[in-house]
Amino acid sequence: MKSIVCTEPGNLIIEERSDPTPPKGWVTLKMKRIGLCGTDFHIFKGLHPFLEYPRVMGHELSGEILETPKNSRFSVGDRVIINPYLSCGNCVSCKKNKSNCCVNLKVLGVHTDGGMCEFLCLPERAIYPARGLTLSEAAMVEFLSIGAHAVSRGQLLAGSHILVIGAGPIGLGVALFASFEEACTVAILDVNPERVAFAQNLGDGFTGFVVDDDIDQRLREFTKGDMFDVVFDATGNAQSMEKGLNYTAHGGACVFVSVVKDIIKFSDPFFHAREMQIIGSRNATRVDFENVIDKIHSGKIPSSELNSHNIDLFDLPKQLPTWIEDGGGLVKAIAHL
Repeated sequence: MKSIVCTEPGNLIIEERSDPTPPKGWVTLKMKRIGLCGTDFHIFKGLHPFLEYPRVMGHELSGEILETPKNSRFSVGDRVIINPYLSCGNCVSCKKNKSNCCVNLKVLGVHTDGGMCEFLCLPERAIYPARGLTLSEAAMVEFLSIGAHAVSRGQLLAGSHILVIGAGPIGLGVALFASFEEACTVAILDVNPERVAFAQNLGDGFTGFVVDDDIDQRLREFTKGDMFDVVFDATGNAQSMEKGLNYTAHGGACVFVSVVKDIIKFSDPFFHAREMQIIGSRNATRVDFENVIDKIHSGKIPSSELNSHNIDLFDLPKQLPTWIEDGGGLVKAIAHL
């Protein structure tokens, strides 16, 4: 089968590999859609902290069942969503129903080869029915689930003032799910005016801010001096993550959604004076996946607006470097097979 392989930072090739052989009880899938994510860009640029090369990227995935084991709950031809977080089921985290941060977690496209290939074999527990979603919608469920999970980690109260830093796909997902909470106001902050404008048009009542020299004062005025009850950082940038702590209100929380290959520092007196929380949010659970599917079905997720670019998978080695140099207008690109 053909696969897209990142052999080292900056080098993406098409490689012929043997078709996979499923272990006993596993399902074989024909890959159909692969969403491009900030993680993939970080891998290409050599910035991901949990990765070894060479690697077949791709973790935002949908496909069709090609072969099933005996007594499978799936049938050949079923359209499915893939949960790329392969957990062990036995560790301290899994026993707490937190498989998203399993001690032995292997994420497709990061710790193990992912879905930028023609065929993939997976255990049934990693596959969910698409429930009538299009293949492209099904491939967007994973990244939206990260936003849904982050919002659940933030434990928003009715009427909270929310700040989402970073208007990329993950930040947009966070903002959308925060807006579903009762009477919450959502502000979005980014360095890119184009992304801020897109975010404002995407959600009902989103307030956009572009980073400039006066941003601290403008955010303070917007919140009448209180700052934000919950701040979500979806940038994957250490300086931004540290800055986000300053935007958190007394008694508030700052949720780090993106991972960064760096050390985050903060002032302990500042932290204690506010009795604030710093919360990590990693990946998503099946509950989050189901939440996203329901929201897409209800029309609350503008999936067609989020899917800004489409490409044939095997055109990706030429196109990906171009998107990294100039990603103007790029929100969510989906590769097709």
